Parts: sequence; C-alpha cells; structure tokens
Amino acid sequence: MSKKFYITTAIPYVNAKPHIGFALEIVQADALARYHREAGDEVLFLTGTDENSLKNVQAAAKEDIATQALCDRNAAIFFDLKNALNLSFDSFIRTTEERHILGAQKLWSTCKKEDIYKKKYKGFYCVGCEAFYAEKDLTDGLCPEHKTKPDLIEEENYFFKLSNYQDELLKLIESDKYQVVPETKKNEITSFIKMGLEDFSISRSTERAHGWGVPVPGDESQIMYVWFDALSNYITALDYAGEQKLFNQFWPADVHVVGKGVIRFHAVYWPAMLLSAGLELPKELFVHGYINVGGEKMSKSLGNVIDPFELVQQYGTDAVRYYLLKQVHPVEDSDFTVEKFEEVYNADLANGLGNLISRTSNLIEKNFDGKIKTKSVKLKTNTDGFIKEYRFDSALKLIQEQITVADQMIDREKPWELVKTDTNKAEEVLTDVANKIVSIAVALKPFLPATAEKIIAQFTAAKIVKGESLFPRI
Repeated sequence: MSKKFYITTAIPYVNAKPHIGFALEIVQADALARYHREAGDEVLFLTGTDENSLKNVQAAAKEDIATQALCDRNAAIFFDLKNALNLSFDSFIRTTEERHILGAQKLWSTCKKEDIYKKKYKGFYCVGCEAFYAEKDLTDGLCPEHKTKPDLIEEENYFFKLSNYQDELLKLIESDKYQVVPETKKNEITSFIKMGLEDFSISRSTERAHGWGVPVPGDESQIMYVWFDALSNYITALDYAGEQKLFNQFWPADVHVVGKGVIRFHAVYWPAMLLSAGLELPKELFVHGYINVGGEKMSKSLGNVIDPFELVQQYGTDAVRYYLLKQVHPVEDSDFTVEKFEEVYNADLANGLGNLISRTSNLIEKNFDGKIKTKSVKLKTNTDGFIKEYRFDSALKLIQEQITVADQMIDREKPWELVKTDTNKAEEVLTDVANKIVSIAVALKPFLPATAEKIIAQFTAAKIVKGESLFPRI
C-alpha cells in the first residue's frame, strides 16, 4: 500500500548564487524523494528560497537595485538547479509569495496568546545568521558561524516563550518522537536544551527591517523575524492559509533535510512554534555537514566558492550528483578539490561503470548481433537499508562493488575467447553480466537518474548496441 512521503530542504537566502553546499543538500533530498517514488510512495518534495532577510536588503542596496528585483533574479537561479542537477522537486516556495505571507501570519495568530509577548531588548545581532547571540555564545566577541563582529541592537520586539517548551522538547527529541539524525546532532541538541532555553525575539522594528518582510498581524510597527516566517514555509507551501488540501494530505513532514548551521532553528524553535500552534511535529530531521574547499571553509572573501552550474557544465550532471552522494560524507564535513573530483570521476565513472557498459555492449553487439534477453534481478545488496539511514555513500559503495563483480566476471570468463569454442557458454556469461548491469542501473535510479535510464534503455532494447561512452575519460 502506498503511503505519503513529504520531504523538504532548508530554504537558502537569495543574497548570493547557489554554491556546492546547497547542491549537496538538494541532491541528498532528491535521491530520497526518487527512492520513495520508486517504492510506490506518494511523494511531495519541497524546496524554495528565503527572501525576507536583511541580508537580501543589504545585497540589493550594494547593487543599487530594488530588493524584490534581487530576489526575483536570484530565486530564478536557485530554481534553475532543477535542470542543472536533474532535480525532481514538486513544489518551490518563495517567501515573498502571498500564500507564504498569509500562512506565516496565520501561524503567528494561531500560536497560544500567552506564548507571544512584547518587551524591550538589547543584544548582539549577526546579520549573516539573522540571529541574536548572548555574549557568552560569541567566540572572542565574534559570531561563531561567520567570524564577524555582530551589531549591538536595542529595541522593543515581540518574543516567543521558548522556555514554556523546554521539558516537552527534551522528551520529544530524547524519545525520537521527533528524531534528529545523526545521533551526534541529537546529543548536541539535547545538551543545548538542558542548558536552559531562553525566550527569543520573533520580530524586528519595521524601520530596522527597512519595511521588508512579513508584517506582524495587527502591528504595523513590527516585521516578523525572518526565521519565524522562513520556518513556516514547510506548511505555507501546503496551502496552510487556504483550503489546506495539501496540508491535510502531507503534513507532518517525514523528513526535513538541513545543514548543521541551522540545526537549532529546526530542532528547537520550529517544533516549539508548532506545539504552540497545536500542530503535529515533523517526524525526522536529517542534518548534513559542510563542504570545505582545499581544507578551508567556503567563503566569497577567500574566492573559493564552488559553483555547481560550472561543475555540471564541465563534467555533466550525473558526475556531480555521484561525487556529492558517494564522496561527500552524509553527515560529517568533507573536503572538495577539483583534483579529487577528477580522480573519482575517472576511477569510478569512466573506468568503472562507463567501461563496464561499453565493453559488455560491444561484446554483445559484435558476437551476438546485439540479441541477448535481459531481465532485472534484485541486487544482492542492502542499498535500501543504507538509503533509509541516509548513508548514500555506503549505498553507492555497494553498487560499485557489484560493478567490480561484473567486470571481474568478464575478465575471468573471457567471452571473446569462449565464443570461438562454446557459443552457448559465452552467451550465458554475457546474459548474466547484462542482467547484472540492468540491476545495477535500477539500483542507481535515485542517485544517477539519467544514466540509469540510458543503461536500462540500452540493455532492454531489442538489439543491444555499444553507443556513445557514458563518461568519457578526463
């Protein structure tokens, strides 16, 4: 029986173009969405853009263009990742859309009245994080994430009574009712909660926000804090403010896929907001690590930001998807260099999968006029188990092992020699290898969808022909 599966990514700010760190997140989510579709589940895969940030206002001012114009231009670039990375997302939410604004305001109004109150506040604010920090949480007076000096801000804002939900949140996360993966991140969050939760500011003065963002219901002097409105995208995209047909069908989310930099917002703030509004909590939060470049964190100032569009243009979509899912650790920080990328491309794709397809189809075409009957047999691997545990690298290693097994079979049996003395045996060997190839392609569908379809079409055709090389050697 098919079941629903609702998966989301975090929504990135549009003050800059997408980099490879977000490409990792959205490709991981895409592999999960495709896997569940193959399993017959009814999938809704959501991504989008976070546009109500002060960062966007500042970026637009630097370019001397309207903030909306900057958001329109850059949101379109994020949407273009769909073609570049062959993504299968079903819905794309922009936080400047009316359905989002109305939904965010509805969530605010639905929260318990006693959970939202107004008070004067003074604190250290990092525009990069769009977050306030206590002095004790700063590193040498700098934001721990961006290593920049935060602004000291004093104003009257609305606050959310996070302290009301401390015990309940701890129980929910410790019991895995709201499961945080991996375990290390779950431990990090439970430790954070045990240290004591402080109420957090959920609005900014309209003046400081430059009038940009979602107005607080009933108070024009205040704009919603960007994270309060941004987190609500997971329900506003389901028409939470409207007829709620999608909301009733797909909420709660089965998994939010996010980077480690936004874990507190998703594991503490978001569930508390939902509890206050009397809404169901998501089931799982999967937290991935960062991609560093040559041992350093990616940053525009260092000029080491990797553009996924450029990588795709040079190496192809499935080569980029493969690297992100196989070579990048699913949950720990990983390093990226072009040299390593090319090394993996040649070893695994050109000499591995590509070579197996090329030599097998060539032998079948040459010796049997391309006429061999193939069928897909289930691979003797536990890729399903690994995918369910978000261990994409382990799943692809298992598939890689099967490619090696098929290659070794050809080397051992030498069908090009067998055909001279025992045609039936040669046909048997090549049929076995061809069946393995179809099974490998089926297992590759969530990871390398276009390559998988090409291989399946090639090896289930009435006549198997060699065709062009899938991954030309670099």
